[in-house]
Amino acid sequence: MMKLKLKLSLFNLLSKLFFTALFLLLIPPVIERINLRQIDNDLIEKREKVIALISETGIEPFISSESSDAFGSYNILKEEFISLEKIETGENFNFIEETSRLIENEEITYRVLNYSFRIDSQMYLLEVGKSLTSILDAKKNITSVILVFLVFIIIITLLTDIQYTHFLLRPLDKITSKLKGISNPSLFEKTPVKTTTSDFYNLDKALRELMENIDELFRKEKEITVNISHELLTPISVLRSKLENLLLKQNLEPDVSVKIEESLKTLHRLQSLVNSLLLIARIESHQFICDETISLNEVLQENIMELKPIAEDKNVILNEELTEELHFSGANRSLIYSMFYNVINNAVKNTPAGGEVTVNSLLRQGRFIVNITDNGKGMTEAQKNTLFERFRTKSEAEREGTGIGLAITKTIADFHKIEISVISEPEKGTVFSFIFP
Repeated sequence: MMKLKLKLSLFNLLSKLFFTALFLLLIPPVIERINLRQIDNDLIEKREKVIALISETGIEPFISSESSDAFGSYNILKEEFISLEKIETGENFNFIEETSRLIENEEITYRVLNYSFRIDSQMYLLEVGKSLTSILDAKKNITSVILVFLVFIIIITLLTDIQYTHFLLRPLDKITSKLKGISNPSLFEKTPVKTTTSDFYNLDKALRELMENIDELFRKEKEITVNISHELLTPISVLRSKLENLLLKQNLEPDVSVKIEESLKTLHRLQSLVNSLLLIARIESHQFICDETISLNEVLQENIMELKPIAEDKNVILNEELTEELHFSGANRSLIYSMFYNVINNAVKNTPAGGEVTVNSLLRQGRFIVNITDNGKGMTEAQKNTLFERFRTKSEAEREGTGIGLAITKTIADFHKIEISVISEPEKGTVFSFIFP
């Protein structure tokens, strides 16, 4: 996965590279063509000068009856030449070609103008040539310069595109940073992001409005939960008091006594459920103070000591391997205790007789981790997906509970910014990992 700013920079770079490469391919032949056109014009100009000179002085200074039938002249660097010779054909020549000439054992490519004319019934062929070496050298030099220029453009373009894209997308980075680590809509930063881009402005505005709506819905849900819980506690207390008073009466029939005790158990479960809902509502409303520094190993040992009698009654071995220690600051000790208690208690309940539950602490890559491992019934993938949802019965052992213990655990963990990882397979056991910040 690539970041948006990097994608934009790469697109700008590749598009400019494409057009620069196209320019690199086209400009040398264009320049070469222009140079050839200029050479052709120079050759025509020199031809006219030679013809004008011959018209003025005659052909004798170049070719006479006492001399040979040809005249040739090269400059000192062999870049240009003029040749004049008699020809027998009556055909007229007037064209320009590229040809190679061997001069002093050196083969040189020339651009040659061939022009024939007649003087006193005698045909003469005039050749005016110019070396193409300078053009080839110029082409190489131009190509080298363009390549250097291309590399320079690539580097400058990449740097400027990255900087400009970073500047352009800075509001988007601020928007995404506002969303990171938001466990509660009330914690969302509602200050508008400064931007001149309408898309980012609209996105930030929509997110702020969305968070406000979600926060309002959460607040109403918490109010409803708290109000209902408080309203339920009063009649529960009244009913429980009346039932307990009935049990104190003498000459109470045995079957009636049994029914009253069953009703009291039901009321106790209902009261536990209401108290759990109130606890979750208070945690989510940040009503707990987190100003303690606690020894996690000490909290774990207290849990183990309290649950060992239950484990022994079930013939389950409860082990501790607390090799590392962490003094966790900014915590609420009673909440952390409840967080561990719910998981260890569930592990003991879901482990059959003869099984083992192990609590260990360790350091891994600078993170303090508490693992609670059992070799019990384990869970299916579907059960894991609903593990921390409220009122979900996970196993036969939990049917006597409220189905809200792990929801409390997750709420406490989120409140302390503790990550929870769960690994489980049916009939192979479960591993709960608490990863501390």
